[in-house]
Amino acid sequence: MAAIHTTVASPKKPINLLGLDRNAMAQYFSEIGEKPFRAQQLTKWIHQQGVTDFEQMSNLSKKLRAQLQADAEISLPQVALDKLSADGTRKWVLQLDDGNRIETVFIPESDRGTLCVSSQVGCALDCSFCSTGRQGFNRNLTADEIIAQVWLASQLLEEEKKPGRKITNVVLMGMGEPLLNFDNVVSAVRIMMDDFAYGLSKRRVTVSTAGVIPAMDRIGEILDMRLAVSLHATNDALRDELVPLNKKYPITELMAACRRFLDKQHARSRITFEYVMLDGVNDQPQHARELIRLLKGIPTLMNLIPFNPFPGSGYRTSPMKQIETFSDMLVKAGITTVIRRTRGDDIDAACGQLVGKVEDKSRRERRFAEPRFGMKV
Repeated sequence: MAAIHTTVASPKKPINLLGLDRNAMAQYFSEIGEKPFRAQQLTKWIHQQGVTDFEQMSNLSKKLRAQLQADAEISLPQVALDKLSADGTRKWVLQLDDGNRIETVFIPESDRGTLCVSSQVGCALDCSFCSTGRQGFNRNLTADEIIAQVWLASQLLEEEKKPGRKITNVVLMGMGEPLLNFDNVVSAVRIMMDDFAYGLSKRRVTVSTAGVIPAMDRIGEILDMRLAVSLHATNDALRDELVPLNKKYPITELMAACRRFLDKQHARSRITFEYVMLDGVNDQPQHARELIRLLKGIPTLMNLIPFNPFPGSGYRTSPMKQIETFSDMLVKAGITTVIRRTRGDDIDAACGQLVGKVEDKSRRERRFAEPRFGMKV
């Protein structure tokens, strides 16, 4: 008689409620036979009160708490590294379940506290001046891994018990291209803006992109938030080199997408443009003049970012005098312009320096044996 083989089903993985926005949470409760208003209660427990133990959620029935204990979880990454800069910037390296690591940075200012959040493990793009991009790409972060950065930072900053150390703004400008992780980013942003979670206003949440135009159009339809565009060049030839995504979505199409985005937002919206200042590459007066023409008619906040060097980059930071001259030209043309102050560079937390730990699936083996654009490193 032939042997009978039986297959044992693997245990069902608990659903992580951390990354469910309120609509998804309401759907979950409906599916288990509970009233949708439970979503509001859970959202407040998790994100406002920082409770991850279902047994402590006192306004839930004992039966519901037992069911949640059996079928769901509130799971967070582990903090692998916690570093404080001399300027007050604080960086966390978070260990994910699969062995990858991501980085999250809190930047305090006199009038705000900005959290810079990652959206991917590594980055799917390949911008030549960015240390994050050099390490390759592994995967998108889940919605719970994105919002976990806000949850952990909120709790850890609260433990400091210091005035002014509170998250008032979130920017998705950490590791990764947010709009290539569209659904998970949208879910996380909805949680950030939920009055029963973090209650951030639409003017205090910014999603950054290098110019993924179809996703720019989509996100403008469904979310009212700030958009930042990593521009960095004023013509296609140079931007193709600095931001290779430009070969697919060139500057003229990108500017048209920016205008479409603003048409869908409230009247006071503007686009933040990011422009890293590279000595002898994109920082000359002719580049400023080209930039003025390019941005004509677009409500703009221009961020000029001194390049943050890293080994083997092949680039140098523009001299501050050159950056100031560039800025003055933009201001005289009526463009609101800010020279971003470098923060957290002593703990490798500055713009373009986040690297985490990535098991690279992209096979990106970029080597800069020769200096770029004739520069000496």
